[in-house]
Amino acid sequence: MILYDYFRSSAAYRVRIALNLKGLAYERRDVMLLENQQRSPEHLARNPQGLVPALDTGEGVLTQSLAIVEWLDSRYPEPRLIPTDAHARAAAIARALVVAADIHPLNNLRVMRRLKDMGVDEAGRNDWTHHWIAEGFAALEAMAGDAPFLGGDAPGIADLFLVPQMYNARRFDTPLDAYPRLVAIDAACTALPAFAAAHPDAVAPK
Repeated sequence: MILYDYFRSSAAYRVRIALNLKGLAYERRDVMLLENQQRSPEHLARNPQGLVPALDTGEGVLTQSLAIVEWLDSRYPEPRLIPTDAHARAAAIARALVVAADIHPLNNLRVMRRLKDMGVDEAGRNDWTHHWIAEGFAALEAMAGDAPFLGGDAPGIADLFLVPQMYNARRFDTPLDAYPRLVAIDAACTALPAFAAAHPDAVAPK
């Protein structure tokens, strides 16, 4: 498998974690977002949205991190990341979507560039970022139980989405004192080799 990736893309980071947890071999190919390589004809042919990640499975190219993780879980079911029980499955995906639908899209590179083009200064853009992270994290903190992970006793799909967002929160100096459960879950996840190997610092271009 080939993963078209960018080391700081939180969506791609999620997929790296999933691949690592499942012990799957894959080749990374960098798509340098700051150089606009995602808008190249070659990449647009791969992903018409001009985004990462894109995973070439050998059967075709998949896009959107949630869809990719769901495919991986269907094709390589151990360890399972999305529960099979209908209620537990819906609850796990709902937690993942707090990040995937309600935090990340509002703070990604193309939104930040658009805000800058509209005249929003750096302080204003940082305030925007902190606001949406705080709103989403407050909800996730309330959703987190007493288990070591959002997924329970083992990491699940919501943990794959949380950890990259925690990385982004720290990059933008977002206060995290109000989210002790999320901080603890993030620490439990990042102590695992599969998460550590997916960290942006571990895959950044040398």
